[in-house]
Amino acid sequence: MGAQLTSLADAKAPQETLRFHAEAKGMQVHLDAQRCTARRNATFHDGIVFSQRPVLPGERVVLRVVWHEGGWYGGLRVGFTRLDPAQVSAPSLPPFVCPDLELQSPTWAAMVPEGCALAGDVVCFWVSRRGRLFVRVNGGRRLLLRKDVLMGAPLWAVMDVYGTTKAIALLDPTARAFPSTVPGAFSDQALQPEDTTGEECAVCFHHTANTYLVPCGHTHLCSSCALRIFRDLASCPVCRREIKAVIPVRGPPTLRTEEGHLIQMAN
Repeated sequence: MGAQLTSLADAKAPQETLRFHAEAKGMQVHLDAQRCTARRNATFHDGIVFSQRPVLPGERVVLRVVWHEGGWYGGLRVGFTRLDPAQVSAPSLPPFVCPDLELQSPTWAAMVPEGCALAGDVVCFWVSRRGRLFVRVNGGRRLLLRKDVLMGAPLWAVMDVYGTTKAIALLDPTARAFPSTVPGAFSDQALQPEDTTGEECAVCFHHTANTYLVPCGHTHLCSSCALRIFRDLASCPVCRREIKAVIPVRGPPTLRTEEGHLIQMAN
């Protein structure tokens, strides 16, 4: 693949929030502007994505499955790799992380157990100092996926938006709480035809962004996603600031307060 490995001496303690790497991604992957959400456009493969920086032993990588698509076999794969994504040529990425990328590089990944990566599920995975790959779904019990990760050099998180997993979003591991129920906005039945007018929602990619978050002012979400994030996480997925209110930028001039009440805005 022509990728380069990095020695442990080159690694620095992470200072920035995890994002998806902008260039090293599968041919079918579309990232939102903030590189927090990765969506597979078509087929069931070519959905490999990496973290933009190395992940420390014990550091939690937290993501949410935002779109589950039926009709395929198998789903989300997670793991770690010694490949520096900055040195990876995107066209050279194989269609699958398991086993293709594992055979081509020092990579250790596994499928999240079937039924544990549905729309709305929060998946947390990490590697211990002893080289064990663990996963926890919706705050449940810890599951051991692998115990052969080779330590001693920087490791980047690698994820495969594969099969039934259509889109994932990285979350802030310091958030107060994560939802454990399937959000209706991301279920197959609730998906509406794609709206091609205006900016698309940065979470679901299907509805038009039509809300204004208070106080940060970000306007990248549709009303369904904004209100569910407000209810479940209460923090902006773009800047992580606390959400005090969600204001629709089109339609009736109303304001939804933190208590869930609607207030008529003065003209």
